[in-house]
Amino acid sequence: MSLDALFDPRSVAVVGASANRAKWGYWLASGALAGRTRRTVHLVNQRGGGLDGVPFLPDLGSLPTVPEHVVVAVPPQQVRPVVVDGLAAGARCFTVITSGGTGPDEERELAALVTAHGGRLLGPNCMGVVDTTTELRLSWGDFPSGSVGLVSQSGNLALEIGRLLARAGQGFSRFVSLGNQRDIVAADALDALISHEATRVVAAYVEDFRDGRRLAHTLATARAAGKPVLLLTLGRSEASGRAAASHTGALVSTRAVVEAACRDTGALLLESAGELVDTAVLMTATGRRACRSAVNRVVVAPTVPRTAEAHAHADEGHVGAARTAATATHADDSPAPSRPLRVAVVGDSGGQGALAADALAARGLDVPVLDEATRAAVAAHLPGRAGGGNPVDLAGAGEADLRNYARITAALLAAGDTDATVLTGYFGDYATANPDQGAHECEVARELARAARDTGRLLVVHTMARDTPALGVLREHGVPVYERIEQAAAALAYTARHRHAVPEPPPVLPNRPPTAGRVRDGDYGTVRTLLASHGLDFPAAAFVGTADEAVAAARRIGYPLVLKAMGLAHKTEAGGVALGITDEAGLRAAFARMRAATRATRYAVEEMVAHPHSVELIAGVRYDPAFGPVAMVGLGGVTAELLADTALALAPLTPRRARDLLLSLRHAPLLTGWRGAPAVDLEAAADALCALARAAAEHPELTELEVNPLLVHPGGAVALDAHGVPA
Repeated sequence: MSLDALFDPRSVAVVGASANRAKWGYWLASGALAGRTRRTVHLVNQRGGGLDGVPFLPDLGSLPTVPEHVVVAVPPQQVRPVVVDGLAAGARCFTVITSGGTGPDEERELAALVTAHGGRLLGPNCMGVVDTTTELRLSWGDFPSGSVGLVSQSGNLALEIGRLLARAGQGFSRFVSLGNQRDIVAADALDALISHEATRVVAAYVEDFRDGRRLAHTLATARAAGKPVLLLTLGRSEASGRAAASHTGALVSTRAVVEAACRDTGALLLESAGELVDTAVLMTATGRRACRSAVNRVVVAPTVPRTAEAHAHADEGHVGAARTAATATHADDSPAPSRPLRVAVVGDSGGQGALAADALAARGLDVPVLDEATRAAVAAHLPGRAGGGNPVDLAGAGEADLRNYARITAALLAAGDTDATVLTGYFGDYATANPDQGAHECEVARELARAARDTGRLLVVHTMARDTPALGVLREHGVPVYERIEQAAAALAYTARHRHAVPEPPPVLPNRPPTAGRVRDGDYGTVRTLLASHGLDFPAAAFVGTADEAVAAARRIGYPLVLKAMGLAHKTEAGGVALGITDEAGLRAAFARMRAATRATRYAVEEMVAHPHSVELIAGVRYDPAFGPVAMVGLGGVTAELLADTALALAPLTPRRARDLLLSLRHAPLLTGWRGAPAVDLEAAADALCALARAAAEHPELTELEVNPLLVHPGGAVALDAHGVPA
């Protein structure tokens, strides 16, 4: 159902209106009245009174016209009667500020009542809704106008984001406070922002993802529409006894699932309100066609070998799995460039320029050596002792003539051997010390903005000044301004990362199988049969209960052998695995030790498989309450949790996504040929991941499904153990 009545109603009624500035009813009423030139506004308070010349009416039945949108700010016990009256009066939309009753059940009943009448409900327990493009302000606090749309489950966080945006010269196009999401959920609100022409960047803070698959499709829709989505969420992981029943449960956190969903759909997962605002400010600037074309030519990629430590920090707080140049592609399937964003740095302090270069490089951006022609063009405006390196040190040229800021920056932007220029240092603050320079500094700011516009390349300014007229000019013309260089570096890295993500449509889940086809337990034998039917290879094996049966099975299979105790989640730690058994005596001795240690009643006698140049992986799928089956692959064996080198994606998988996951691991060089060793069969490994993910997606009765280890080698891939966790 449409949300038009939420954002641009023909009429609004505020129930619980107040003339007391300390109460919510005042803010809601005064905000509604601010838009009365566009719509009819009714104020309701059974005690009477009025605000700004508008009298309070006693109830919704007293209104002279139909209230299309009703804002409910009354005590919880009065909410349902107000909604009933509103429906009777013909209202189509309700924003419930207070809680909707004594608990979740009452709130769900309230939402069902509204939707049964063809209406929509925002909340309950929300902070309201704002649309600055339609003069709708139904919330507490001030919301500056701009081009950022925000959906949030936290009201105070929205206020913080609003204040940060205002300081940066930006603001909101729309704001939606989700509250308890009894009807309108995050995906609904985000859909409305994506289709909203005035919203250029979509931001969201979500704690409860509800239907994560639907939300993933919404994120993918935003990407296709050219609307960047910047997401904040909590870092909590689910810690339950069942989650620890397998390595997969221990390795797949809720946060990691959200990261995978963002990477798969091209959204950005950020760490703080500050990062969100910094990135949004830059993205609203790159939304201009010229700047966007400049950023779209490049991709963020590390410029140094990815050591384990470097990889661990390279993606911290970011989205997007690392891909090799051979496999990375644009959304249009054209080859993606392999170089990172190239940035020129110009500063009026050698120290600030050098620190800026370090901050940019730490974010995976490139501060390259400039071409000879560029160095000459820059040096023409510098004092004789200064050079034209990168970073460029103005060495007093700015103080000598403020226009040198524009001349040198324009030369860097026009040269074409970098994609963006960062101006760092003092510019914007000259008029503070000398007001006579104010007009001149503002004119130079216009020249800087004009150079960025004319060249179609990105200019970012970092300055120690704050809220000066010259900075106002820069912001007015779409040039992002930052107080700290790390803000500029992070925003540039996030923006370039977003432009060159390689999203895939969220996978579609298969229909649930009939009851007769469902797996009843997670035992190795049962799971092995299931996975083998989906194409995974396993060693030859027999399942036995006694030592004599084990010996008989060994004669059929042949030595060397592996003996495993069944019914254990972590066999190795419990003494339930014996490797490299070479004869009957060794088998009987191992059987006796294992039975004494584990008390198991069933055992697997299995062919001992070994391949030269093999690598042990862990592959698993875990059902997330919001996002459904999530596939995981990592370095496996007994060190899986120790290494914690994993990659995730929503299941089922495509072969390309499975291969990308493998290549995104920190230890991926072990798979592609380390120090002269032959590469493993990546296609076979990817096929195994796809088969596992497909089996899990078809059997949701298993909350976790795992193969550990999956032995990959130059000739293929073989599953050496498997485990499932029934719901």
